Amino acid sequence: MLIEIWSDIVCPYCYIGKRRLEEALAKFQHKEEVKIEYRSFELNPDAKVHYDEDNVELLSKKYGTSKEQIKAMNLQLTEQAKEIGLTYHLDKIKATNTLNAHRLIQLAKQYGKENEMVERLFKAYFTEVRHVGETKTLIELASEIGLDQEKVQSMLNSNEYEVDVRVQEQEAQQIGVTGVPFYVINRKYAISGAQPSDVFLEVMEKVRVEELEK
Repeated sequence: MLIEIWSDIVCPYCYIGKRRLEEALAKFQHKEEVKIEYRSFELNPDAKVHYDEDNVELLSKKYGTSKEQIKAMNLQLTEQAKEIGLTYHLDKIKATNTLNAHRLIQLAKQYGKENEMVERLFKAYFTEVRHVGETKTLIELASEIGLDQEKVQSMLNSNEYEVDVRVQEQEAQQIGVTGVPFYVINRKYAISGAQPSDVFLEVMEKVRVEELEK
């Protein structure tokens, strides 16, 4: 069973969705049959690497609302994350461009460390408030999960894997992905958003029954 996940590591719902899917997999009796692959999706492909404004100010401008409303929204989302064991610091996170982070995930995939890299990037961004657009940070995070620093540095200094990222983003457009997280199971069933773990479990059970009936 293949579960493809289109997500961005600066998307708070994507991290929540990751945990809820993991909760579902823990209850799924055939989880060893499940293969998970991450697909690239940039929420803001035009984002700058560095911003002078803080995240609250940026979101306030983006949505045309007050900083107080953004902080209230962040608080609500932080509580939602806390329910599944995640710690968010949404008022302090450093907005950035995620192309290089997505390229790094593609590199990690070549070494069987895709999930570890995605998890490390999420935690660095939302919990540790690190700047995941900076080359130095990306090299450090990759090194922490066992990737070779020189290979990571070389990749980031090139445009390697950029084509892969763009192809995956184009594919997202073709299948109608307008927001993330977005899950596709066996290229047949789609789940949009950070759904409760029971939703993931129900679909996985249904897909497995169909596979056995083939």
